[in-house]
Amino acid sequence: MEPKTTYDIDLGVQFAHLEKIDIPAVVAATKEKWANRTLSQVNDSVVRLGMLEGEFHWHKHDNDDEFFLVLEGQLLIDLEDRTIELNPQQGVTITKGVMHRPRAPKKTVVLMVETSAIQPTGDQ
Repeated sequence: MEPKTTYDIDLGVQFAHLEKIDIPAVVAATKEKWANRTLSQVNDSVVRLGMLEGEFHWHKHDNDDEFFLVLEGQLLIDLEDRTIELNPQQGVTITKGVMHRPRAPKKTVVLMVETSAIQPTGDQ
């Protein structure tokens, strides 16, 4: 049996408005296999950077949509009836209430946009 993936999720906003964000520097500073950094807040939403390798657990967000854009690597998002495959420069919005499980078969960097109230680990 595969060991359970551990998550390093930082909900604190790391960059103020008008402050330049260096994505490669954030990626280089992150050593965990599954990490999530909150880069900036935009009105009621946040922009997060995920450095992913392995599987997240099945979950859903009852009140929040979630947008994923792959910058590098490959992200697979399992749904109950299919899998969405995202490669660099591809994105998808997961509708609130939809059960899903993100997976990254290799190191993947993802930009995410979601409400600041979302629980990244899901409501279930």
